[in-house]
Amino acid sequence: MLTSSQEVGEEKVEEKEGWTPTQGASHRLLNWLGGERKYEEMRRRLVEYFDRRGCLTPKDLADDTFERVMKYLDKKNKDYDEEPAKLCFTTARFVFLEYSRGPIRTQVSLDSITHEPSVSPDEIAVLEEEREEKEKRLDCLEKCSQKLPADDLDLIVRFHSGEGPMKLNRQALAADRGISAGVLRIRAHRIRTRLRDCVTKCISVKR
Repeated sequence: MLTSSQEVGEEKVEEKEGWTPTQGASHRLLNWLGGERKYEEMRRRLVEYFDRRGCLTPKDLADDTFERVMKYLDKKNKDYDEEPAKLCFTTARFVFLEYSRGPIRTQVSLDSITHEPSVSPDEIAVLEEEREEKEKRLDCLEKCSQKLPADDLDLIVRFHSGEGPMKLNRQALAADRGISAGVLRIRAHRIRTRLRDCVTKCISVKR
């Protein structure tokens, strides 16, 4: 029999498609964790957990962990737990295992490419393929962004705005919308998930 931690952790992406985070589910997660401050502290710890394991997108993985926990709480109508951190980190381990089983993830230094004394034809072909793949992704991202409701597009653009201190920008955005910073992060993650799924489908069509 699965424990609650295994149950929430082993939910696959396809099983999540029929469930969408709601404002009520977001508030339940915040209350279950013990409030806004506890949420921010737990998210920081989850980001550090994934970062220490060499993940390229630790913040997204932390948000994915929260979304799985949020779905579990919503399905079980659960509002209290003596050890919320235990469930969060057990879920994070499953998220990391799924991440590590995915496509090979590498980061290429631009300096190493620029200062390489000689590049073989095979390497040139690989770089050209990477360039074309990036162009496809950017084109799909633009098309998928245009499909978003204007309010969602405005939120995600302002959420990732590079003007001024990022934290202050997001605090101002949350205040402008009359929601907490935690709820803002959850909404932004939900929009990023929709964009990611749309871009993935778009790229598969282009291939």
